[in-house]
Amino acid sequence: MDPTHQAGRTGQAERGSRRTGGEPDRAGDPRRALPKVDSLLAHPRLVERLGVWGRPLLTTMARRALDEARASLAGGGQPPPLDALAGAVSDALDRLTSGRVRAVVNATGVVLHTNLGRAPLSAQALEAVKAAAGYSTVEFDLTTGERGKRGSTVSALLRELTGAEAALAVNNAAAALMLILGAFARDREVIVSRGELVEIGGEFRIPSILEAAGANLVEVGATNRTHLADYASAIGKRTALILVVHPSNYRIEGFTAQPALADLVELAGAHRLPLVHDLGSGLLRGRLGDEPALDESLSAGVDLAVFSGDKLFGGPQAGLVVGRGELVARLARHPIARAVRIDKLTLAALEATLLTHLSGRPDDLPVLRMLAVPLDELRRRAERLATGLGERAKVREGTGVVGGGSLPTERLPSVVVEITPLGLTETAVVSGLRAADPPVIVRTERGRVLVDLRTVPPEQDDLVLRSLQEIMSAR
Repeated sequence: MDPTHQAGRTGQAERGSRRTGGEPDRAGDPRRALPKVDSLLAHPRLVERLGVWGRPLLTTMARRALDEARASLAGGGQPPPLDALAGAVSDALDRLTSGRVRAVVNATGVVLHTNLGRAPLSAQALEAVKAAAGYSTVEFDLTTGERGKRGSTVSALLRELTGAEAALAVNNAAAALMLILGAFARDREVIVSRGELVEIGGEFRIPSILEAAGANLVEVGATNRTHLADYASAIGKRTALILVVHPSNYRIEGFTAQPALADLVELAGAHRLPLVHDLGSGLLRGRLGDEPALDESLSAGVDLAVFSGDKLFGGPQAGLVVGRGELVARLARHPIARAVRIDKLTLAALEATLLTHLSGRPDDLPVLRMLAVPLDELRRRAERLATGLGERAKVREGTGVVGGGSLPTERLPSVVVEITPLGLTETAVVSGLRAADPPVIVRTERGRVLVDLRTVPPEQDDLVLRSLQEIMSAR
């Protein structure tokens, strides 16, 4: 016999012997029944998602699902069906992407809804953001061809709008306060009324901000009553400034007292101390409940006023500081200013918002337009929506809210559509609306679904109606 042929037969016998006595035969391994990645991605449930999310992400998700299936089969069992694997990939993708920022329809009637992004931007601001998204003159002077100063136009527009000596914009109002405290009060004392030590959202509290900035808090007065003498007796050699904080997200009523802002300004001036007023909401002028207006604060003579660029100001989230020139200049030079500066998209939106204010077109700002919409107009729109829903809907008087996390006590008379979810639960209707595209967010009350069109642009009324009709017809 050919020695080579004999050796080959011997090798085959040896391999067979090793398979029998040691390593198991993988021919019957259930893991071999699992599909390949490409076969899984060809499943109809995933083909459409490939077009949206792309092959690299779906491939990663598919491999992960297959790896998990292999691990579960290692101890025995049967391989999952292809439909189940595709469902696992789809569910994993949903878990990864469901929390992304998406556009929604706000039908709650809460104008400044903190969880929904507070102030929606104007059309002018949206166009400005789009234009600035590419290369833009963030720090470039077109006149000289040299490097420009970031935010110089915003500062100029703020000075023009408010009449203040100087202005500075940072990324939010808490950052503005942190910058002021770090620049003027590090290792020194800041006097604050006990009734103004608010939690401003997300568990961020005024005392915590002072501590983080290296300032020492000196509380004066009682929770409900603070007098000018309380401030005066607290002033000492280590006092850096007096801070007045408007408690936008709550109200103390009854037996209360607080010194007039002008009196505090006079007291601070007599001791050569800055008076810093944190107004919160960004109301420029006029009255809205107990909200302080910026023009009144500046007229009282505060050294620095801090307010939000969104909320009642109607622009993007930003912290705006206006006041005495030498103080603002010190803020702009402080190292923290670099850490809290605003990006080019916010700058563009803020410039557009400021120009809208200066041009005298408040109706171009969605927030101000929503606050001022006539009840007759709301009633006409509500009746049309109710007619489209039939017997399950009725129109009635209601109450809207200016803000959620801010200005929660300021109420607005409104007109709402009250929906009785016949054959459905209110939870089913509300969750169905959240699953719509785009999602529609509503309120509930005593088993009823409430739709307040104050916060819905009129061009979205039909979208709200269609979403509700689809849910109601599915029962």
